[in-house]
Amino acid sequence: MKILVIQQKMIGDVLTSSILFEALRKKYPEAELHYLIQPHTRPVVENNPYINKLVIYDPALNKNPVNFLFFGKQIRKEGYTHVIDIYSKISTGMISLFTGASCRLGYHKKYTSYFYTKTFTPVKEPATSAGLAIEDRMQFLQGLQKDFPKHSRPKIYLDNLQKKKAAVNLQAGGVSFEKPLIMCGVLGSSKNKSYPSSYMAALLDKMVAQVENCQILFNYSPCQEKEALAIYNHCTPVTRSRIFLELYARELQDFIANCATCDLFIGNEGGAANIAKALKIPSFSIHSPSVKKNYWGIYEDGDRNVSVHLKDFQKEALKGLSTKEITKNAAGFYELLEPNLIFAKLNPFLQKVILKKSEEKYL
Repeated sequence: MKILVIQQKMIGDVLTSSILFEALRKKYPEAELHYLIQPHTRPVVENNPYINKLVIYDPALNKNPVNFLFFGKQIRKEGYTHVIDIYSKISTGMISLFTGASCRLGYHKKYTSYFYTKTFTPVKEPATSAGLAIEDRMQFLQGLQKDFPKHSRPKIYLDNLQKKKAAVNLQAGGVSFEKPLIMCGVLGSSKNKSYPSSYMAALLDKMVAQVENCQILFNYSPCQEKEALAIYNHCTPVTRSRIFLELYARELQDFIANCATCDLFIGNEGGAANIAKALKIPSFSIHSPSVKKNYWGIYEDGDRNVSVHLKDFQKEALKGLSTKEITKNAAGFYELLEPNLIFAKLNPFLQKVILKKSEEKYL
C-alpha cells in the first residue's frame, strides 16, 4: 500500500491535514505514506515520524502546462495505490488522476468529482470537541476502512536543538524567561482576517496593564511589516517597551521555535494559532467574522484553548448573510467586535495561564 495525501496552500491547512498520517500509520504500519505540499509549508510537517516522504509542489507549475504534465508523469511513476486529495481543486484533481491510483478520494464538487473514485461532502455539525476542520479531514479515512477514529490532534515535531537555539537568541535579545512571554499574531493571512490595527493595539495595552512584566513577540507575514509597525505605533509607550520588534522571526521554522518557548499565544485565528496549539501552547484566538467558529475552533476547551467570534457577543449581527456578504463588509463587522468585549474573555484566560505558570515555577 502506497498512499499520497495532497494538501496545498495555507500553513494551517497543511498542519491540520497532517493528522491523517498518524491514523494511517497505526492502521497500516507497513504502508508508505507521502505528503504533497507547497514549499513554504514544509516546516510544520518536518520531522513528522509518520510521513515517509514530502513531495514538494511548486505552485508555478499551475501556470506552465508543459512542466505540469511532466510533474504528472513523474508522480505516476511512484505507483500510488491510494490518493487522498484534501485540497480537491482542478490542479490537484488532475494530479490525483495522473497517479493512476485505483482509490482516489476527494471532496464532492461539480467541477472536480470526475477525478475521484469516491467523494465526500463537508461535515456540517461537529460530533466531537475537535472541530469541523478536524472531523472534515478524518472522514476521508472512512473511504479506506470504517473503524478509523473521528478525530486526532495536530502535532509539530520540533527538534530540541531548534528550541534551545531559539531560547539562546531570545535571551541575547533581552528576553527573560523569568517573566511571561507572549506570542501575538497581530495580523491574519489577509485584511479580511485581521483584527483592526487600532483595536489590536488597544487589546495589547489592556493586556500589558494586567500582566505584570509581560514580554511580547509579534508574528506576521514578512509582506505585512508596514501593517505590523502601524499596530506597534498605535500602542502606548509602556506597551511598546514590552514589544521585542527586533526579535521578529522572518522564517517559519524560526517562528515555530520561538513560539515553542512562549507561555501563551494570542491573536488572529490562522496558521500561527494552529501552530501554537500543535506545540501545546495555551492559545486565545480572534476569529474573522467571515469564518465559522465551529470549523477552525480546534479542540476548544474554554481553558487552554479559547477563541472569540462576533457571534459570541452579537448573535443577530450576521444572521441571514452569506460568507461572501460578510467578507465584503469585514471591516464593518470587525468594528462591532470592540476590544472591551474581547478583553472580558481574554483577561480570565491570561490570569489563569500566568497564575498556573507561577504555581508550577515554585512546585
